[in-house]
Amino acid sequence: MLKIIKTEQEYELALEKAYMLIQKDIVVGSEESDELELITLLIEHYEESHYPILPPSPIEAIKFRLEQLGKTPTELSKIFGARSRQSEILNGKRKLSLSMIRKLHEVLNIPAESLIGAY
Repeated sequence: MLKIIKTEQEYELALEKAYMLIQKDIVVGSEESDELELITLLIEHYEESHYPILPPSPIEAIKFRLEQLGKTPTELSKIFGARSRQSEILNGKRKLSLSMIRKLHEVLNIPAESLIGAY
């Protein structure tokens, strides 16, 4: 019987059950398929409350996006107009201004929510 996962032991058992179901050749819409979907939702609920993933700092978000795009930090100089700003921001010596956040969002497509977070 499926129920809310409350302990680490129940969590481990749910992971084992999900793994077992994934190994089978399940038909979509079958009881096993529905069971796997429910177990997955229960596991996600437990993980969200016990293992939350914190959002990245604005600096981490910028560095990650540059890496994703295969760009170097010097690309920020083109966006901000000054090499010194790029260095100050990446070293945490200067906070992002609203206009900088807008430019980073427009040019690098970094979500504004990631750029306004705590440092």
